[in-house]
Formats: sequence, structure tokens, C-alpha cells
Amino acid sequence: MHRTQSTDLRGLDLNLLVTLDALLTEHSVTGAAERLRLSEPAVSRALGRIRRSIGDPILVRAGRIMVPTPHALAIEPEVRELVDRMQRLFSSARTTDIRTVTRDLTVLAHYAMAAVFGPTLVERAAAEAPGITLRFLNEGHTDTPMLRDGHADLEMGIIGDRAPEIHVAPVFEDRMIGAARAGHPLLRGNTIRLDDYVTARHLAASRRGRLTGPIDEALARQNLRREVTASVAGITGSLFFLRNSDLLGNIPACARPMAEQLGLTCFDLPLETPPLPYALAWHPRNEADPAHTWLRNTVREIMLAAHAGNRPAYHACERGHRKA
Repeated sequence: MHRTQSTDLRGLDLNLLVTLDALLTEHSVTGAAERLRLSEPAVSRALGRIRRSIGDPILVRAGRIMVPTPHALAIEPEVRELVDRMQRLFSSARTTDIRTVTRDLTVLAHYAMAAVFGPTLVERAAAEAPGITLRFLNEGHTDTPMLRDGHADLEMGIIGDRAPEIHVAPVFEDRMIGAARAGHPLLRGNTIRLDDYVTARHLAASRRGRLTGPIDEALARQNLRREVTASVAGITGSLFFLRNSDLLGNIPACARPMAEQLGLTCFDLPLETPPLPYALAWHPRNEADPAHTWLRNTVREIMLAAHAGNRPAYHACERGHRKA
């Protein structure tokens, strides 16, 4: 069987394709030079290379003008299509209309973060990127490289240990506040005394089932200890638990609106606790992707807007820390 020898494309200069397209459009070296904003000698040299590569004169002189050869006329539509495709390929990341993108995007966040920020993100997607479907995955019981493996596109929350190539962008710092059922006997408005706080029974929220954490470490520095009598897997579940018990719980300040919607009373903790550094994380392969750029920019805007709207409570919490 006869086998056609393939052309070695390793040394092919794609600029010649653009020059060929201009020559076929203008039928003139001078016109092509003006179109490409190059000198006439540069275009003339390129035409010589094109002729040698293709094996056809492409343009030949007919009196005072140049006319295309039959082969040039035959390949002109294909050349035009190839140049258009190259332009779309190399400009797609900059010019993609996010409204035309159809994608599933997965956000890794614990349930409380999804409940606080997710509804606004879904509404923004419906208005700005209707072809995008959002999935919210809870942080697993064990840390898995979901960003590296491509199982998640973006992580939002307190970012733990991650692979060194993962991009992490801080968004804001939050603090822990307390939450309890309305009318809890130990609360005086939205405050509680330190001795009452220590003697109360507490609910911990931990996906790993831990009964102690930063609050206990802060109490230990004052030689104090609280009684944690139960633990649930997450903040969202703890809010429903607290509604029907006399236990005290703790939540990030950004979750205050969700707690208050459930009828809980939020209060300032009577001790200093470490800040909660909220951030976004993603794999660098998504850095220039238009859909991912929209996702992380939009999530950041939503988080910052919610944080700004919660700042009166946030600063009140800080003042409570300084008084303790």
C-alpha cells in the first residue's frame, strides 16, 4: 500500500499562515504589508518562504497587478478558516462571554459556609452565568487532594495543609462568637460572664468529633476549663441542636445571620480567641480559565460583602474580647 510522506511541522512558522491570508485577501505585497503593519521587504521575503513551503507561486504578476494562482484560489477558504480558528484559540481566554459557558463547578466548603454564601452565589450565577451549575461538597472526614485531583474547583473557608502548588488567596479574618437558644438563663442580653460561661454545659461542632479546640486552649491559659457534653459534625447541625437545649455553642461571626434566622441568640465570648483566616484555594491549572476566574472573583465579592455587612457585630465581638 502506498503511504504518503507526512510533512515535518516542527519548523513551521505560523506567522506565514497569517501572511498568506493577507496576501490572498489583498492580492498585493504592498496591501498585505499595510494590513499586517510590516515592511514590504519583510512581506516579500515571507512570500518567498511560502512559495518554497507550498511549492506554488501563490501570486504571479499580470501587467501592473498580481493575481492568485489556481492553487491559491483553491486553498484561500481553508487558509481563512485556519487563521480564524487560531485567533479564536489564542484569544478565547480573554474574550469568552461567561454567559455562553456551560460548566459544572464544584465548591469545597463546610455546610455552614455553603449555607451562608451559597444562595447568593447561585443567584449571581443565574444572572451572570446561567450555563453554570454549582455543586457544594462538604469537607470530608479525611483530607484528600480534591483540588489537585480535579474533584473540586475551588475551596472556601479555613485552608489547612495543602500541596505546595495550590494557590491560596486570603479573603478576611473572622472570630468565634457564642450561640444559644433564645431566653437562655445564663445570658444577659448578648453577653455572658466568664464564670457562668465556664460552668455551663457546651456543645462542640467538629467534623472529626473533637471535644476540645482553640476555646479550651484559651481557657487553659487562664487555668480554666469548660464542660463539653456533646459534639456534632458541623456548625449547621449544631444550630438546630442548640435551639432545643440549654447547651452553649460557638460559631464564626459570619454565620450569625443564619443563627439568628433560626431564633438563636448570639453573644460575645468572654475571652480572647484566635482569628479565623478565611481564604480561597484552587489548583493553578484553573488560573486562566474564564469560568473559574468568574467563580473565584464572585465568591470573593460575596464573602467580602457579607463580612462588611456583619462588621458591627464583628467589632462588638472584638470589644468584648478586649474587656475580658
